[in-house]
Amino acid sequence: GKVFTRAWDLRSHIRTHTGEKPYKCQYCGVSFTQAEHLHRHIRTHTGDRPFQCQYCEKTFHNHSSLRSHTRTHTGDKPYKCPQCGKSFSHYDTLRKHIRTHTGEKPYTCPHCGKSFTQSSSLHHHIRTHTGERPYKCPHCGKAFTQYGSLHTHIRTHTGDKPFQCQYCEKTFRNHSSLRSHIRTHTGERPYKCPHCGKAFTQYGSLHTHIRTHTGDKPFQCQYCEKTFRNSSSLRSHIRIHTGDKPYKCPQCGKSFTNSSHLHSHIRTHTRHQCPSPDSVDHSSVLS
Repeated sequence: GKVFTRAWDLRSHIRTHTGEKPYKCQYCGVSFTQAEHLHRHIRTHTGDRPFQCQYCEKTFHNHSSLRSHTRTHTGDKPYKCPQCGKSFSHYDTLRKHIRTHTGEKPYTCPHCGKSFTQSSSLHHHIRTHTGERPYKCPHCGKAFTQYGSLHTHIRTHTGDKPFQCQYCEKTFRNHSSLRSHIRTHTGERPYKCPHCGKAFTQYGSLHTHIRTHTGDKPFQCQYCEKTFRNSSSLRSHIRIHTGDKPYKCPQCGKSFTNSSHLHSHIRTHTRHQCPSPDSVDHSSVLS
């Protein structure tokens, strides 16, 4: 078996086999195998961020998040994939990436048997069964299944966009949106469909695309039980039931259930508009 230098490390490791989680959060009831993990988690409730970046003064709940963030300033990526050579700023991201090569999905849902490459993805998925949304926005009361989703949502209230593109200086609310945007400059499409070979800039886009091959429609409407391939299509559909029309025309004030309908409508305002004199190619008009 695996050998440890300290009895405490052995005890902690044994819990990965037994499933014992003796450290319970007083705020939300989530349990942990180690006290350190509990203390780190509690900071997500209290808002305590004792670890500060020396470069930009941004603060973090734990030291590992600070270390990972610091590498965005230094550019350090010490963890390299042995299969494709791609480098990462921290080991955990490399480990998750390697599963895209091996296809390993070690985390299985006890409710439906679906498997995941990451434990965090499993925890997030389980909440689709339980309905649990422990993270609530202090501004509007909207609740979320993940703290990261709440943190990103809060920026819609504050207007904060801390992630800046190195190529065009456009800013974004979250790091994943920045990463996706940067690929419009670099042309990188790292996520390839195993069925047809089509490549994508984001893993989520690939995941959604694969459902066109498998026919999987995991998102079900709570009102009529109709199913959809992605959550955005479900959200758009639900507005048919609720009457919600969040997309408003800036010219006439008419509202729509989705952005594509709004964009189509806006063209009815500009369709017959005479172009400005500077935009007309007079040589082509006279020929």
